[in-house]
Amino acid sequence: MTQSMDGKVVLVVGGSGSIGATSARKFAELGARVAVSHRDVPGEAAAAAKVMQSLPGEGHAALIADVSRTDTLKALRIEIESRFGRLDVLVNAAGFTRPVPHADLEALDDDLIDRMFEVNWRGQFATIRTFTPLLKASGDGLIVSISSIAGTNGIGSSIAYCAAKAGIDVMTKSLARVLAPEVRVLAVAPGVVDTNFVPGRGADFNTRTAATTPLKRIATADDIASAILACATQLGFATGTTFVVDGGRLL
Repeated sequence: MTQSMDGKVVLVVGGSGSIGATSARKFAELGARVAVSHRDVPGEAAAAAKVMQSLPGEGHAALIADVSRTDTLKALRIEIESRFGRLDVLVNAAGFTRPVPHADLEALDDDLIDRMFEVNWRGQFATIRTFTPLLKASGDGLIVSISSIAGTNGIGSSIAYCAAKAGIDVMTKSLARVLAPEVRVLAVAPGVVDTNFVPGRGADFNTRTAATTPLKRIATADDIASAILACATQLGFATGTTFVVDGGRLL
């Protein structure tokens, strides 16, 4: 497989977050033109602008979309078509969580459950649904969604988050069947990653987790982004699979 992404266009949805931003940089380093999407809120807009400054090469763009609103995704598709004329890789890196102890059933109320699935499952599906025509037109399209080992072991920030990530794994299998052969569909499932994704988790949590992980550390955003990049550059005969990148934590 080639390491070059020259001539390819990559969209990283949720590209202002740590994993999305690192993935965008890695694709740009291999010659791809990269679009990152972010919500229309000050913090994410500033983060996306910083991502743009870090990307080598030219022709990149930071664009607005919210995965919970399909109308913004459709507007994003029009913008991608206008600016780039094609789309080859879609990275679904948008996500949301809020820690809720699994035993506290009352704390996992209906509104939080709905929001968890709205962003982490429905939003991923809506993004794929929106961009499938462009990816099919590429003839060698690729979708990579961010899952989690929480979807397999049932241990995560909340029961709803675990369920949503299990849904990502099933969606990956289902869509791989129906979108082949024009589009491959994969997922990457991290364990604990050294980012600010989960509110309230600090260095003490990371240290304890590293001690009980076979490789004796937690993942970095670079570890996960490298796996995403490998899906595009090294794993051309893989589809419908979720690749676990957790340092052996599931063992």
